[in-house]
Amino acid sequence: MSKNPFDLGAMANQNKGMKAAQAVGQAALTSAQEIAQLNQRAAQELSSRLQAKVAELMKTQDPKAAFDYIHAEVLQDAAKEVAEYQAQLFQAFASGNKELAKIAESMIKESQHDLIHFVNEATQNAPAGTEPYTSVFKTSFNNALQNFELIRAAMADSFVNFEKSVENVTNLASSQATGKKKS
Repeated sequence: MSKNPFDLGAMANQNKGMKAAQAVGQAALTSAQEIAQLNQRAAQELSSRLQAKVAELMKTQDPKAAFDYIHAEVLQDAAKEVAEYQAQLFQAFASGNKELAKIAESMIKESQHDLIHFVNEATQNAPAGTEPYTSVFKTSFNNALQNFELIRAAMADSFVNFEKSVENVTNLASSQATGKKKS
């Protein structure tokens, strides 16, 4: 086995990558399970409510009364249920999104730490007379660290923007549902 320190860290880096992939997979699985449960619960509730509404509608003999019933109760209840479902869905997305943000933040910090360690090892073991090259190398390294910070900031912004867009859609649907109720 080679005594090159850069080869020794390969297994550790692979292990970190596997753990990060497992964490991302677990977060996605948890979020998907939560959404599947929401969908199943919503479908069951919709089915039972639809059966009750149809049974109630079948009791009505007057077409105008049936239309008024559908307009006044069925459509308003449906709009309310959709708004509630979207709020629950938003919560599921938000919790999964926060977990993925934590994982990504952790991966970036670990990569940054690994890069710092790599540069320190490389420059400490540099042969005499290579100071100009190590200076250029360290400058490149500092630029890479700045890029890490830019990636982290962009990632944080994208997670926040995703949450805001889902929240805006939820608010829009909710306001439309309450607007139809008032009509």
